Amino acid sequence: MTPTETASTRQPRSENSTGILYGIGAYGLWGLLPLYFIILLPATAIEIVANRVLWSLVFCALLLTVMRSWRTVRAAAANPRIVATLAVAAMLIAVNWFVYTYGVTNGHAIEAALGYFINPIVSVLLGVVVLHEKLRRLQWAAVGMGVVAVVVLAIGYGNVPWIALTLAFSFGFYGFVKKRVGSKVDAVSSLSIETAVLTPIAAAVMIWLSVTGAATVLTEGPGHFWIMAAAGVITAVPLIFFGAAARRLPLTTIGLLQYLAPVLQFLLALFVFQEEMPLERWVGFGLVWVALAMLTIDMLRTVRKNSRPRRPSGATPVGESAAV
Repeated sequence: MTPTETASTRQPRSENSTGILYGIGAYGLWGLLPLYFIILLPATAIEIVANRVLWSLVFCALLLTVMRSWRTVRAAAANPRIVATLAVAAMLIAVNWFVYTYGVTNGHAIEAALGYFINPIVSVLLGVVVLHEKLRRLQWAAVGMGVVAVVVLAIGYGNVPWIALTLAFSFGFYGFVKKRVGSKVDAVSSLSIETAVLTPIAAAVMIWLSVTGAATVLTEGPGHFWIMAAAGVITAVPLIFFGAAARRLPLTTIGLLQYLAPVLQFLLALFVFQEEMPLERWVGFGLVWVALAMLTIDMLRTVRKNSRPRRPSGATPVGESAAV
């Protein structure tokens, strides 16, 4: 093997390993996000989200300046269809951020983790309802198992797990809306436009909280202020890591890595926040995990089937001899 051939065979491995590291970084940071929200107490969920929007916009502006990418943002902002699509996405992600932050800071971190566990199931269901996609048998089984799991959990909680369902559906629709713009806008530009859309609302919320004396950003000391200001970095960095991973990894690997975030969130809720996990919740979560296993198996089967090279008619299979 020549040095050139060796380099060519090693390069994909290197790219794949780098992509996995970026993916672990992105989903790992998202999984550890509950710790950040708890540190910000006594700030309320609405203040945390408002600051997250405002500081994300500041950080994105700095990042776009360093990367010299303002032209990309201006081009996207000049397209009314892209702006309208990202405005809808912004509202959906704002709902997602608020409900998730509310759940974590009010003792419902396990239910919040459940929302991201069932998100892949909801995404499959949205494909049927919105895009009229046809599901395979294993996908139907996973959706059915997910519905049963929600019923079991509703009985266990004593009410519908609205936090989990809101998170799953808001993020599912967010992904669906973002696909409308596809590759027309990169991650940083998209986040910049989304946060710019939300900034007037976030600024109004902060003014209202300050007037009513409920804001904590300037009343809990400089440490609290700077941790709150770090929301911009904490929001943007995982997105940048995810973008780097998505460029290097196949969709199946990204699909498997996405389970890292809710697993970490679940473990934090169970062992750090010490939330209760009675038997009926274990049963409900178990059903969800079985459904996710079904989706994963179906995904791997489909990828293997599609990647298998088709043999021309009359060709001899590898390892078999043609009749003479």
